[in-house]
Amino acid sequence: MHPPLVLGSTSRYRRELLQRLRLPFSVASPEVDETPRPGEAPRELALRLALAKARAVAALHPEAVVIGADQVADLDGAAIGKPGTHERAVAQLRAMSGRRVVFQTAIAVLRPATGFERSALAPVTVHFRDLGGDEIERYLRLEQPYDCAGSAKCETLGIALLRSIESDDPTALVGLPLIRTSELLRAAGLDPLAA
Repeated sequence: MHPPLVLGSTSRYRRELLQRLRLPFSVASPEVDETPRPGEAPRELALRLALAKARAVAALHPEAVVIGADQVADLDGAAIGKPGTHERAVAQLRAMSGRRVVFQTAIAVLRPATGFERSALAPVTVHFRDLGGDEIERYLRLEQPYDCAGSAKCETLGIALLRSIESDDPTALVGLPLIRTSELLRAAGLDPLAA
């Protein structure tokens, strides 16, 4: 008998990715303040928030295996989060135009009943093309990626903004690194390939 699995995220992108592992799971909204701490590096921020989200949900589901995740875009050491507005999305894409951006995607898996708590980082390096103002506006009008770190959805039209992607965990850029997630779930006693 497997413990219940809970995804501590309201992101539909993470929910769709986790469904690929064919494990039954429920979703819970983590109540976590996502404000960066002064001087906090993007990778530390992503790891801290993934753990905080998993811990917040695990406190409500102590019998479950809980997944928490977070993603922060890193432009020269500066954290770039979800834009929330059109104006901020324009500013983000202008800043990233022609640049290298590392999307720091963090995953945390907890199983309170056994004391299991582990986290991992799956960085993805993205090289943006030189973007003109008209194409930024056209992209934002079509995609409206205001809920995505860095304002670009690589799984849809945002791929047209990019020159290249470097990663060892291909789903990490979408928001849930399934290779790392599978590893941590197996370590917690929940193997996606077990009968």
